[in-house]
This record gives sequence, C-alpha cells and structure tokens, in this order.
Amino acid sequence: MYKAILTFIVLWMFSFTVHAQSINISGSVNDANENKPVANVVVALLTVKDSILTKFTRTDKDGKFVLKNVLPGKYVMMKSHPYFADLLEDVDLTQTTELPLSGLISKSKLLQEIIVKTGNPIKIKGDTTIYTADSFKVSANANVEELLKKLPGIQVDKNGEIKAMGEKVEKVLVDGEEFFGDDPGMAVKNLRADAVKEVQVFDKKSDQAEFTGIDDGKTQKTINLKLKDDRKTGHFGKVDVAGGTIKNLDPRYNSNLLFSTFKGKRKLTAFLLNGNTGQEGLNWQDEQKYGGNDNMSMEMDDDGDVMFMWRGGTSDDEPYFDPQNGYINNVNAGVQYSNKWNDKTSFNFSPKYNSQRYENLRKTFSQTQIGDSSLIENASQQTNINRYNYKLKAIYDVKIDSNNSFKLTAGGNFYHTASQEARQSQTNGNSGNLKNTSLRNLTTNSDKQASSGNLIFKHKFQKARRTLSITADWNSLNNEGTNFLQSINQSYFAGQPSAAQELNQMKDYTSATQNISSKFSYTEPISKKYSFEVAYKLAYNYGTNSQLTYSYSAASGKYDFTVDSLSNEFRQNIVQQIPSGKISYSDKKLKFNFGSGFGFTDFKLTDITFGKDYIRHFTNFFPAASLNFTYKANHNFRVNYNGNTTQPTINQLQPLRNNNDYYNQYIGNPDLKPSFTNALDVSHWSSDFIKDIWMYQGFNVRSTSNSITNNRVINVDSGKTVSQPINTNGNISVSFYGGMSFKVKKIDTRFSMNP
Repeated sequence: MYKAILTFIVLWMFSFTVHAQSINISGSVNDANENKPVANVVVALLTVKDSILTKFTRTDKDGKFVLKNVLPGKYVMMKSHPYFADLLEDVDLTQTTELPLSGLISKSKLLQEIIVKTGNPIKIKGDTTIYTADSFKVSANANVEELLKKLPGIQVDKNGEIKAMGEKVEKVLVDGEEFFGDDPGMAVKNLRADAVKEVQVFDKKSDQAEFTGIDDGKTQKTINLKLKDDRKTGHFGKVDVAGGTIKNLDPRYNSNLLFSTFKGKRKLTAFLLNGNTGQEGLNWQDEQKYGGNDNMSMEMDDDGDVMFMWRGGTSDDEPYFDPQNGYINNVNAGVQYSNKWNDKTSFNFSPKYNSQRYENLRKTFSQTQIGDSSLIENASQQTNINRYNYKLKAIYDVKIDSNNSFKLTAGGNFYHTASQEARQSQTNGNSGNLKNTSLRNLTTNSDKQASSGNLIFKHKFQKARRTLSITADWNSLNNEGTNFLQSINQSYFAGQPSAAQELNQMKDYTSATQNISSKFSYTEPISKKYSFEVAYKLAYNYGTNSQLTYSYSAASGKYDFTVDSLSNEFRQNIVQQIPSGKISYSDKKLKFNFGSGFGFTDFKLTDITFGKDYIRHFTNFFPAASLNFTYKANHNFRVNYNGNTTQPTINQLQPLRNNNDYYNQYIGNPDLKPSFTNALDVSHWSSDFIKDIWMYQGFNVRSTSNSITNNRVINVDSGKTVSQPINTNGNISVSFYGGMSFKVKKIDTRFSMNP
C-alpha cells in the first residue's frame, strides 16, 4: 500500500513539474480555397529528432485548436484531414503561444501538387493510428516484432505478447487478411520489417457487427500490416532437431519440420513432427500458426450443441494420459492450403494425420479425510496406448455480390485407439489397518468417427442495417468399442478378509448421435440509433447408447453370460426451439443492447432394456445485456450480463454403473435438473497515448442455482466410493483484476503493477 502511495506521489510531482514549465499553444485552420474554417482537423506535434508524437488535438467547429501543456522547443506540426492534403511545417515554440492561420488545400484541388516539408511518420485517421514503417529505424534483416518495439504506444514483451495503447492485440492481419491463423506472433516474427509499408492500429468490430452494421460494442485490438507492392511474396520455415542418451533408457529424439510459402492471397503450409520426448503434437502457438488444433475431439451435449473436448481427456471413452508423465512416440503430419480469388471466393483445405504410442509406469499416493478417519491409498499403474487418427477440414467462402454471401464448412475425423492398463492398489486406514486391495487389467479397442457440416447464407437489404442470415448445421458422432476387464478385489474388516470379488468381463458398447439444426436472424433499424434483432433456432438431436456386459464362462470358455445390472440400451430424442430478440442502441460514445432468448425443449430419454421413459419439458431463459461507454478518447467503461441454462448430459442421467474401478464407481442420476448461471462482468480501461500510460480494472460475479456437482458416498470400512451427480445451490464466485503501466522515457524503463 505504501509503495502504491509513493508511486502516485512521484507521478503527481512529475506531472506538476511538467505542467509548471509548459505553455498553451493556440491557432486556427481554414480551407485555403473557400476561406472557411475546417472542423475535426487533427493537429499533432512531433519531435524534430525522432518524429515521436508528443501532443495532438482536433479543431472545433470554428476551426480553432488549443494544445495544452506543451514544453517549449522546436517541433514539426502536422495538420491532417481526410478531405485535405496533409500540411507539415517546422515551428519554434520557445516563445510563441499563438500561431498564424493555416490554410489546407482540398485533395480534389491539389491534383499533382505536393506540400510536404518533412517526413510523415504517424497519421491519425478516425479511430485508426497509422505508422509509416520506413520512418522508424531498425537493424538490418529485422522482423516486424523489432519494428513494433520502435513504435510509440506499442509494447512487445519477452513472450511476444503485443499491446497497443495498453490493450492486448488479439489479431495481426496482413493486407487485411489473417496470416496462417489468428496468432499475432506468426506474422510479426516471420515477416521482415522492410517488407512493411504501413502499420495500422485500430479496434476491429465483431463479424456480426461488420455484417449487420449494428455496433454491438464488441471489439478486438487489431494491427494490420500493409505490405509494399513488391514484397507480397515469401517463404519461411522452422527446423528443430534434438537428441540425446539417458542412462538405462532408450535414446530420446525430437524433430520438427515446418515450411510455409505465400504469394498474394495464396498460402501453403506443411509440417512433420516426429519424436519420443513427450511432445504430443504441435504446441499451442504452432497450432494457431499452422492450421488448427490436432488435440481436440467433438462431443454433443443434450441441448443438441457441439462441444469440443481435449483428446486425452475422459470424453468419448478415450483413454486418459498426461504427456508430462511417461514418453510418447509421436508422428504428426499435415498440410494446409488457402487461397482467395478476386476478393470474392476463398478456399481452405487441411488434411492431417497423427499417430501416438505411449508407455508409462506411474506410482501414486493419495489420502482422503472422512471426519476423524482417513483412507490412504498406494497404487502402481502401467499404461500402454497405441492410437492414430485422420482429420480433414475444408472451408469454401463465396461473396456472390455486395449484398449476398455464403460459407460452407465440412469436416471429418477418424480415430482408432488400442490401450492396455494394469493397476494394483492397496488402501489402509489412518491406524495402518488394511481396508482393501485391488488388482486390475483393462484392455480397450475403440473406433470413432465424427463428421460435421455448416452452411451460412447472409443477405443485406438496400436499407442500411436491414439484414438476414440463415445457418444450417449437421453433426454426427459414432463411437464403438470393446473392452476386457479382469480384476480381483479383496475387502477387509478389522484387518481380516471380509469379502472378495473376482471379475472377468467383456463389454461391447456403441453410441451414435445425430444433430440437425437451423437458425435465421433478421435485423431491422428502428431509428438512426436504435435497431432490433429477432432470431429463431430449431434443433433436433437423436442419439443411442448401448452397453452389453458379458461374464466369462469357464464351461464354454467364452464371454456368453449377460450381466443385466451392467447392460442397458438408451435412446434420446431432443427437440429444441429457441426464439430470441434484442434491441441495440449505438451512439458515438454510448452503445448498449439487451434482450433474451427462450429455449423450449422437449426431452425424452428411453431406457429400452427396462422399458422406462424419462420425459421432460424445459423452458430455458437466456437473458443478456451489455453497455459500452467511451466517455472520452481511449477511455472505456463496459458492463456485460448474461444468463445461461446448462442441461445434464446423457452420461450424467443414465443410471448405469461403471465398474472398471471396483472401489471407485460412478452412477448416473435420472432426476437431475438443469442449472442456471447469472454472470455479471464490469470493466474499465483507459490509456494516454502521449504519456504512454494505461490502466485497467474489472470484476466479475457468477452465481449458479441447481449447479450440477458430484456427491460421493464413502464406506469407511471397505474404502469403496460411489459418486453420483446431484443439484446443489449456494454456488457464488467473485473475482477482481486490474493493472497499471507507465514508461519513464528518460531511463527507457516501463513500470507495471497488476493486482
């Protein structure tokens, strides 16, 4: 606290000192041809030595301006307006406080005449700041990242994260297009600085806002690199090769080969990764650079929506493994091609292949406290996994004319997994008395296919902000497999054997999910500042889930005895209708919107084996509201609220036990209710471009009713745990974040505080 107060005092004293020595400069600007005042002219002061922007303002309706708190000295003064030629002139402000009248020449009158008295390194055009790249000196063969570090108002940290005016840069475009994905580091690290003509910094609106013309207040800080005409082609790549020996282990090696080429709108990337050091695939940064994520799998939820889960997790019966434990023999290869013709048609295609072999011996120690008692488990587990997958994805985007466009996306993923897991464990009480022992061997073979298609049609009417968009989605997920379970489980009471169970079972399982949905959205302007949006979504989801468990028969030597308690077949049908409406207001400083969607869901889960239906009708509520207030330049206040309903998944609903781990079993709950979450986010951001100071603050609140969580019932005597999902209330979370950063130019040092 004392340090924060001291920092504030130092900053205040520094500001007071500057103001005490400064002067105010005034002047006026008119149209040289018509002799009329010109409003909204950007008047900027640049240092003579290195053209750094020190002050700027705009002229009022009478063409007058005032630059406050200017340190006396020699400057370059720039006057800029979209309809007039830029005027730059040297000024000596050691004594002068009032400048003579300046006249601007209209671009339409200028023709071939050029009025430039010095360089023009920075221009401010509307909400866009434009840097002329050649005006900032960098070393020979420097990349764009080094150039950005030279630009006032832009910072690049040691990890390559870019901030402009204190805000994180989310996108870096090259000539207005994404450059091999949306990772900002891809372009700035691989393009040469001398290939860049201009660096443009602006707040990019959301895709929906750009299409409808209705500003929803959602923006991303964006940098656009405008290349020189003779430098719109190139090649770059990356080669990493490493190897070495480890005592008592096989030699370790890793090789990454990545190559990319681009010419105009055409881009082609190929990569090959091979090794056994634990690298599962492309790292997160390379995933974004070279064509998407190879470690994701698709899953449907019971709302009919598609979820993407990390492969390697517990979804879709994929065996879990952590690449940081053990070693992976990995082959990962792929190609990505993209092109755009006539600024109307674009195509993207990316086939990929991944193969993994994983071996790991893991020993664990865990302790569970239950009142005054505790359960202490020591376990050893050997895991072997061999799997591969193929992935295909294609995107075809066509702009039919200025008012119509459509986009088609199709994908297919094919997985095969073979795994074997051997585990032995022993559980004791806190006094050392034996609770249970378990010996288990689990073998699994599974195949999975996921397919998807998406079509979006957009139409703009002649009237501004009147639009229509239609979306159609199809998704399919099929999974089938067989596993063999052999286990010996011994329970103890008072240190003596009490009960034993020996299992030798085979499970055949199949699941299939089909989802078809369609949505239309229509926007209509109500007035100059108000707009209305109405939407309707219809979705149909059909799924089956079957599990047949057989016990081994010594008489026949086959798995031919059905275990009814572990066998079942389910079928689900879900029809969902979601009408929604939203009103939006947009002004120069204030933007807000509010509305809600209502989900009417008919849910039917049929237990075919026992002839029982679980029929439900839900009415879900999806309220949302946001406010964006820019009370002055580079000062922004935002409020966002949304409410969301989450349905329980089929795995949480179906009452089937999973007995792969006898002493840790999971059972579904068909009586689960959907949960509802209220979320409120408030944030503030401000930046002083001239002083190179920025700060931000924010907090969020989350409250969930009927939250779905797991209830565990633990038998202290045997150590057996049964988990089941239940609904709970009283789930509230609150968080705060903030930060401040400023630069002391005399010592070229930046100070940051981030509570």
